[in-house]
Amino acid sequence: MKVRLTKHQGLGNDFLVLDLDQLGSQVVTELEWPRHARNWCDRSTGIGADGLLLLGRGDDDILTMKLFNRDGSSAEMSGNGIRCLAQAAHMRESRTDSVVYAVRTDAGEHSVEVTSDNQNPNTVHASVDMGVIEAIPEPNNWCFIGCDPGRPVMHVSVGNPHTVVAVEDIKSVNLLELGLKVPQINLEIIEHGPEEDAITMRVHERGAGITRACGTGACASAWAAVEWGLVSAQTDEVLVHMDGGDALVRVNSPTPGRVTLIGPAEYLHDAIVELTP
Repeated sequence: MKVRLTKHQGLGNDFLVLDLDQLGSQVVTELEWPRHARNWCDRSTGIGADGLLLLGRGDDDILTMKLFNRDGSSAEMSGNGIRCLAQAAHMRESRTDSVVYAVRTDAGEHSVEVTSDNQNPNTVHASVDMGVIEAIPEPNNWCFIGCDPGRPVMHVSVGNPHTVVAVEDIKSVNLLELGLKVPQINLEIIEHGPEEDAITMRVHERGAGITRACGTGACASAWAAVEWGLVSAQTDEVLVHMDGGDALVRVNSPTPGRVTLIGPAEYLHDAIVELTP
């Protein structure tokens, strides 16, 4: 059986989206999605991507999202991925107006407002209510990282687990080595600036390795930066610079304790693949 995938990227964090409308419900439950994710996302032998997103549809503007990382593991949430998924739905419906989708994920339901870019038909801008930032215990093996006890560290959930570490110079840190010591979490290293209410971030993602951007990581990092005073405690927006581009995080928005992620999603191309049992 041949199916169509669409490939999208959010700040260099790229995803393959499979619209489940192409399949029957029985077929969906019988397929080995981790295997397909590994095969399709492989950058040497497949199409190449950081993850596979399964797009489902409910009534009105309700969508469902299931995410498989490049290594086949599942993830609860992705801030860049949910924007790419919403763009895929927006394109499939041939919509040019702004629309608010309710996207049901393994981390709960999230509101995503999608707005077309009049200058670039392949790009949309999306604002995502990412939910509540919650403290979590430090991950297993954290002691093996060798982090200075006086260094700012925060362990939080943005629907998925993150550890944020403040450093003086992110370029001097061997992020791959550190990330491999705690593969069960998303590890972000951040430094202040260069703007007053901005941070620069690099990330080692669970199930994908070092990626060019991470939406949930940007939210966790912005939250930590405000808590630590790296940016002004009075600011309601933090600009997060990543290797793939910049995202804007609104803290305590739309209500106290929550964060909103704002950034683009870009359609890249279609791909036809063989879907086997």
